[in-house]
Amino acid sequence: MRLNLGKLIAPIALCLLLASCAQTGPPLPPSLELPKPPNDLRASRKGNRVTLSWSEPTLTTDRQSVRYIGPTKVCRSSDSEITACGNPAAMLPAPPAAPQKRGSKRPAAQKSGAPRPAPLTYTDTLPVAMQGRDPAAEVTYAVEVLNRSARGAGLSNRVHVPAVVTMPPPSDLAAELTGDGVVLTWTSAGESQNVPLLQQRYRIYRRDESSGKDAIAGEVPVGGPGPAHFTDSSFEWERTYLYRITAVSIIKRPASEVQLEGDDTAPLRVIAHDVFPPSVPAGLQAAYSGEGQKPFIDLIWAPVTNADLAGYNVYRSEYLSETKSAAAEKAGEKMVKLNSELVKSPSYRDSAVVSGKTYSYSVSAVDVRGNESHRSEATSEPVP
Repeated sequence: MRLNLGKLIAPIALCLLLASCAQTGPPLPPSLELPKPPNDLRASRKGNRVTLSWSEPTLTTDRQSVRYIGPTKVCRSSDSEITACGNPAAMLPAPPAAPQKRGSKRPAAQKSGAPRPAPLTYTDTLPVAMQGRDPAAEVTYAVEVLNRSARGAGLSNRVHVPAVVTMPPPSDLAAELTGDGVVLTWTSAGESQNVPLLQQRYRIYRRDESSGKDAIAGEVPVGGPGPAHFTDSSFEWERTYLYRITAVSIIKRPASEVQLEGDDTAPLRVIAHDVFPPSVPAGLQAAYSGEGQKPFIDLIWAPVTNADLAGYNVYRSEYLSETKSAAAEKAGEKMVKLNSELVKSPSYRDSAVVSGKTYSYSVSAVDVRGNESHRSEATSEPVP
C-alpha cells in the first residue's frame, strides 16, 4: 500500500505549529500573596488617645490583586525610627472585607466607578510611661499588614506624635446665660512651670445642638491657678448649644508649631433664650421750638449700642405749666407711648404740643425679639 506523503505532512506540521504557539516561556513562581505595605499611615493624638488610619492594601508585592488580608501589627516606639515590630502594641484581626479574585494586576477597588476601600482605623492608648515633660520627645508608629500565613512585606511609613503629657480638663466647668452672653467659669490648674518651648491655654468649644457643628468660641491663657472665666457673645439667640473646654499644649519648634489637645470636659447644655432687654437709654434732652411757626419739641438721647437693638419707644405725659412738681411726678406715672412704630434713630420730634402746657418725656430701647428696657430718666419742657 502506497502512502500519500503530502497528506501526512500537512497534519504533522499543523500539530507542531499549535504546540509552538502554546509555549509561553518558563512557568511563573507562585505568588507569596504578601500585601503591599501601606504608605499613607496618619496619626492624631488627643489626650492619651492616638488615632491611626491607613488604607487597606489592594495589591500584593508582586502586583497581584490581594485575595486575603490577615491580621495587622500596630508598632509603637519611643525611638524616632522603627526597623522591626518585635513586640507590637496591638494585633488587629483581619478586616471583614470580602476576598477579591486573583488574576488582574489592577486592583478591583481602583477600577472605574468602583468605590475605594474604607480607611482602616485604630485608637491606641498611650502609656503613661511614654509621656513626659520634654516637648521635643515623640512617639513613633507604624503598621504591618500580614497575609493568611501571618507573613508581611515590611512596615508602613512611620508617623510621629508628641510625647508631652497633657493637662487635665477643668472639673468644675459652669455656665450662666446673661444679657452679655454665656458666661463660663472654672478653676484653672495653673500653667506648667519651667518647661521651655511649651505654652498652655484653655480652648472653649461651642457645638450647635441642631446641626452638630463645632466652633471655637475662644481661648484663654492658663495663667496661674485659681478662678478663670470666659464670656461668649458670638452665638445666636434662640438656639441650644453644648459647651466644653479642653487644655491645649502648644509646642514651639524651630520650623513649626504643634498644638496638642487634652481631654474635654463633660458638655454643658445652654438654651440661649433671650429674655434680656437692651440697655436703658441715657442722656435724654428736650428742646422747644415754635417762634413764628407751629410749636414742637425735639428730643435727643445717647444711642444704645446693643448689637440686637431694634429701635426705641417714646413716652409722654402732660400737665399745666403752673401744676406743682408733685402733681408733675404723678403725671409722669401716666405716660403714654407716642410712636406707633419703633423709632430707629436716637431722636424724635413731638409736634402735637400746645401752648400753656409742660410735657414730660421718657424713652426705652427694644431689641429684635421684643424685649423692652426700663424707661430712661424723664425730662420736661414747657411750651409757652
